[in-house]
Order: sequence, then structure tokens, then C-alpha cells
Amino acid sequence: MNLVLYDYWRSSSAWRVRFALHHKGIAYQSRFVNLRASEQLTDEHKKLSPLGVVPCLLVNGRSLCESVAILEYLEDVVPEKALLPRDPWRRARVRQLVELVNSGIQPLQNLIVLDHLSSDEGVRQSWVRHFNQRGLVALESALASVDAEFGSGPYSFGDQVTLADVYLVPQVATAIRFQVPMDPYPRVRAVFEECMKLESAVASSPQNQPDAPKKP
Repeated sequence: MNLVLYDYWRSSSAWRVRFALHHKGIAYQSRFVNLRASEQLTDEHKKLSPLGVVPCLLVNGRSLCESVAILEYLEDVVPEKALLPRDPWRRARVRQLVELVNSGIQPLQNLIVLDHLSSDEGVRQSWVRHFNQRGLVALESALASVDAEFGSGPYSFGDQVTLADVYLVPQVATAIRFQVPMDPYPRVRAVFEECMKLESAVASSPQNQPDAPKKP
């Protein structure tokens, strides 16, 4: 299987896919798309990704976009080191946590949303902090519900790394980047800190990507 990931170092959605690829030990090539230079909006990129977004995964030359679709495909074709539990109810509960981030938080901080909102950096940061805080309150509550139902562990869903963690980690990193205090969300913060001990999380993190700006 030949995989080419269209990627941008700071994209939280792309980080999810990198995290899963590293977790499963799947080899891939990278094609970097500079979002700040609007390379995602070119006609060439939109032939692969109709909305002009990353990540986009070429699988043997065929294009697959949107992180949920990509990650569920990878789970189907490489079931080893599973990121979804086998039990249907547990799988649904993991997907609930995934969608809380994927639909309820991350889209509201996208560059295209912020560019439409305002060019004022203060307004943009206030917007991102508001919607991150709103989402983190819900995520903290959802994790407490999972713990009550299945028992607590180091990760979002007990002692197994799941897609819930793959989504939580980049989102928390974004919240921290926008100076959202994490003290009100101790369970979320604990999961993040535990995940960041994983080689797959570190290797896939933005600062370790080849297209990340190099410090002087």
C-alpha cells in the first residue's frame, strides 16, 4: 500500500492522521501544503481535496480526504494496534469523543473561519479561546461519563489508546497555543500529558515535522 499524506505541520487535523500512522507503524510519504501561503486553495489541490483542506491521503493514487474517513479506513485495512474497541457500544462511545472534537471544537478555529471573522488578532484569539473553553467543558464532562461507565485509566478510554486520544491531543495543544488555561479540565489535561509520553504522539507533533519553521 503506497500512502502519500498531504500535510501541514500545524494542522491539528493532519496531526491526527500522523499520530495514527505512527501508532500503527504505517509507512507514508509527505507532501507539504503551506496553508499560510493558501496552497490548499489552488485548483491542483482542490482536485484532490474539494474543500481545499488537509489532510488528504493518497492511497495507491486514489484520494481520500477528511480525518475521520482517513482514520476509519486505516483502522479497517491495518487492524493491528487497534484504535477502536471491538465492542459496538464501546466503539460508539469512542466515536462520540471523536465527534465532540471533530465537529464541536476544531472547525470553529479553522484558518478560513478566522479569516472570515476578522483580521484583528485580538478578536481572533478571543474567538478561539471561547470555543475551545466551551468544547473542553463538554469534553471534561464526557470523559467523566466514560470513566464512570467503564473505569478510569491513563487515556481517554481506560488503558487503551484510541481515536479519542488521537483527536484530544492536537486539540489540547491548540488550546494551549491560544493560552487557554487547562486547570479547569484536569482529566483532559492528564490524558494529554500521558499521551505526550508516547513516541507516536511526539513523532507526529507539529514541531517535529520537516515543514515546521526552524528555530534560529
